[in-house]
Amino acid sequence: MNLPPLAEEALSIVGLLVAVAFVYSRLPRVEVGHSPEFLRRRFYNWFPLGLTYAFLYMGRYNLTAAQGALDHLDLMSKKDFGTIKSVGALVYGCSFLLNGPLADKLGGRRTMLIGAAGVVVANVAMGLTLLSGAFANLRVPFTVLYAVNMYFQSFGAVSIVKVNASWFHLRERGAFGGIFGILISLGLYLAFDPTRLVLASFPPAFAFFLPASVLLIFFVIDYLVVRDTPGQAGHKDFDVADASSADDGPALGVLAVAKKMLTNPIILSIALVEFCSGYLRAALMDWYFIFAQATGAIETQFVPKHWGLTQCVAGILGGVLAGVISDRLFSSRRGPVAAILYGVCIAASVGVALVLLSPALGWVVAVMMLAIIGVHGMLSGTASMDFGGRKNAGLAVGIIDGFVYLGVATQAYLLGSLLPEKGHGAEDPTKWTAWPWAMLPVAVIGFALAMRLWNARPATKSAAAH
Repeated sequence: MNLPPLAEEALSIVGLLVAVAFVYSRLPRVEVGHSPEFLRRRFYNWFPLGLTYAFLYMGRYNLTAAQGALDHLDLMSKKDFGTIKSVGALVYGCSFLLNGPLADKLGGRRTMLIGAAGVVVANVAMGLTLLSGAFANLRVPFTVLYAVNMYFQSFGAVSIVKVNASWFHLRERGAFGGIFGILISLGLYLAFDPTRLVLASFPPAFAFFLPASVLLIFFVIDYLVVRDTPGQAGHKDFDVADASSADDGPALGVLAVAKKMLTNPIILSIALVEFCSGYLRAALMDWYFIFAQATGAIETQFVPKHWGLTQCVAGILGGVLAGVISDRLFSSRRGPVAAILYGVCIAASVGVALVLLSPALGWVVAVMMLAIIGVHGMLSGTASMDFGGRKNAGLAVGIIDGFVYLGVATQAYLLGSLLPEKGHGAEDPTKWTAWPWAMLPVAVIGFALAMRLWNARPATKSAAAH
């Protein structure tokens, strides 16, 4: 039965929401003594905050979804896209120097509101730039506007982790790593499939107006509902048993905390692993979609045609799998899960090279996406809380997520220069062989670094006292 595109997309969204609800309901619960009232209030706290984070992703990767349409109009080539993404990712990666400490000082709720407002303005500005028709090429204006967008985007991860560090006990955070993966995956779905539908019916500017409109709604919801700590929401604060446990002394200065973090071999190893994760995730997410558009696979094959849905399902499975394995098999250690999933990435990178000309390519890419989102949820979403601690979670996740986007910037510039342009062989899959081989060595390095984290656990002051 052939359904109209809008009905098909609506059916996909309903199915996706049912799947998310089912997976969330089946996540293993770790009993640490929370009351039903606390659990209910915590859900009301992280759920709208998490959806805001998902829509931030929509306002970030909508550029990737729109690149084909903009290239068709001769407004943005692949090299232009690589430059715009690379500069934006560098801005994001360096913003932790300011935004991580800001989240620790102001609280994650306030910095999420700042970030959402900034992303709304930046996306509206990109949409208006397109509608104005004032530029024959978007490389310069979009490099500036996307960099502004990415600065405000960088508040997202530090804010959500900062808030949740006070609401989730260490032993619950593996499951939350799965939730974090679900949120990322929802954002990727929203960025690709609905955006493609919008682009089929409206001018490309609407790919930027849509996430701005939704984020404006969630700005209001977060302002009314989200609170930084259980105490601010009428519940009792509790010891979360992370690196800030039993640390009731005065807060250290930003430079002192940064030095402490950057000289911590575990934090530094996590950051370097996440550099590799950022590189690989963006190399898959951006360039497979552009490859499918250029070669025509997007018209005939399920995975590229439903790239957002595929990423979402893969990300949900990867995030939940990683969280459950971490808490149930490895006693809430994050390193073993990262190493196992990086092993999958090595095998999948070789697989991409072997099936580059086959319809099986999409499914191999989907498996690799499952693995790399699982790693990202475990390390940026969970280990950053564990090892940074509740007091320094903003700066810890800022450092780690900063390295993620340095990896994104590296691959964007590299692959933007290596891969073929329209009219120069981009429609021929054999011209894309540099793509998988540019991923394999990074997957091997990520695996070696993750192995160094196999036995890593956060050291608490209370443990040291004993």
